[in-house]
Amino acid sequence: MSYLMDQTKAPLYKALRRYRDNRIVPFDVPGHKQGRGNPELTDFLGKSCLSIDVNSSKPLDNLIHPISVIRDAQALAADAFGADSAFFMVNGTSSSVQAMVMSCVGEGDEIIMPRNVHRSAINALILTGARPVYVDPGQNPALGIPLAMSLENIQKAIAEHPKAKAILVNNPTYYGVCADLEAIVKVAHKAGMRVLVDEAHGTHFYFSEELPPSAMACGADMAAVSMHKTGGSLTQSSLLLMGKSMEGWDGYVRQIINLTQTTSASYLLMASLDISRRNLALNGEDIYSKVIRMADYAREEINAIGGYHAFSEDVCDGDAFKYFDKTKLSIHTRAMGLAGIEVYDILRDDYDIQIEFGDLGNILAILSVGDRQANIERLLAALADIYRTRRGSPAGLLSNEYIEPIVVTTPKEAFFSPSIAVPIESSLGYVCSEFVMCYPPGIPILAPGERVTQDQLDYIRYAKEKGSSMSGTEDITLQTLNVLAKK
Repeated sequence: MSYLMDQTKAPLYKALRRYRDNRIVPFDVPGHKQGRGNPELTDFLGKSCLSIDVNSSKPLDNLIHPISVIRDAQALAADAFGADSAFFMVNGTSSSVQAMVMSCVGEGDEIIMPRNVHRSAINALILTGARPVYVDPGQNPALGIPLAMSLENIQKAIAEHPKAKAILVNNPTYYGVCADLEAIVKVAHKAGMRVLVDEAHGTHFYFSEELPPSAMACGADMAAVSMHKTGGSLTQSSLLLMGKSMEGWDGYVRQIINLTQTTSASYLLMASLDISRRNLALNGEDIYSKVIRMADYAREEINAIGGYHAFSEDVCDGDAFKYFDKTKLSIHTRAMGLAGIEVYDILRDDYDIQIEFGDLGNILAILSVGDRQANIERLLAALADIYRTRRGSPAGLLSNEYIEPIVVTTPKEAFFSPSIAVPIESSLGYVCSEFVMCYPPGIPILAPGERVTQDQLDYIRYAKEKGSSMSGTEDITLQTLNVLAKK
């Protein structure tokens, strides 16, 4: 891969090393004073780490108004990802998604999106007052997983909502499903709509030609990239990328970001972005080639066990499942008589293996820069043992299904309107004013502004019975649900 800038540089990392070497005497925040004020924390995290947990200053720049080393580090990130510009984000990719939406839509504006979006996208609608135009993402019936959006359904949504300002696309979904993003960008731009891409699980797309095309390569306007998920940076560190079409919008988008992003940005998170970007730019192609080989090997071995289906490009359909992210180890479990969430719990509780998530029919193990072959073998042995000792009949198991939402009002209006708490079993027909979701993956089963249906209540009950972790509600026991007073 060729770059315009010298990707061996890491200006923020270099500045922090210089800061530490100069033995600066701190009379500013944070109060632990390079770890000296909290010996237990320093012992746990390490003196080297605490010595650069510092405040903004002239030598170290300032994230909310970068003019030197942070600006230079962001420029290198933009070059590495093929973007016009890039922003370091320290409030997670949730804040990146929200910044994208808030930059493009406002009160009453329409935005087209699949219903299987992360909750951060709907949170952005609560903040902006925009109206969602949900597109059925479709489903693979054999696997019971939601797909991406088909081009036909997007064209239909554009025709029915020609004044929509933007289209939000997942690339990839949690399961590794990718739509025909390049075609979506073309039809959206022809209609005068921006394309915003939630690429939380797609960092690696930018550094391997064996993987689906990235948002920037497809001409998208903006993309939110979780460097920490598959790129090796620290948890909560993220990038917001701006496409070539957004040239000149940097200042405005920075203002939007600064509405919600902290003014006390963590230099640990930012340094991890700088260092990880350099690593991927210099070594990413080789890194992800090895990851893909490991994942392919794991799929072959898992499918030989019996009972599991570790799917890959064999299930692509050329449209709503145009591409598959081969680094994802997505495994269907229902055929062996266990829900995915049950296998997820067994792996953690009985084998000390923590995978990413389990749902009603599938589990997901994410492979990335830090995985090793020995860990793959341990997972394979555990899955084989579970099949040998725990398998049963799939009779009676439900699969994930797309439940079409009945949108009554905007998420903002519902969230901020007076509400009442009713027993969840008595909430049928009411308009929900909060979220109900399994986390991970954080895709709402119910979102503010949607009428509660029996299908949703059945799904929630079954997911709870199988051990899914439910979140989003004020009542953390999910015995009650907040709804608008009038049905």
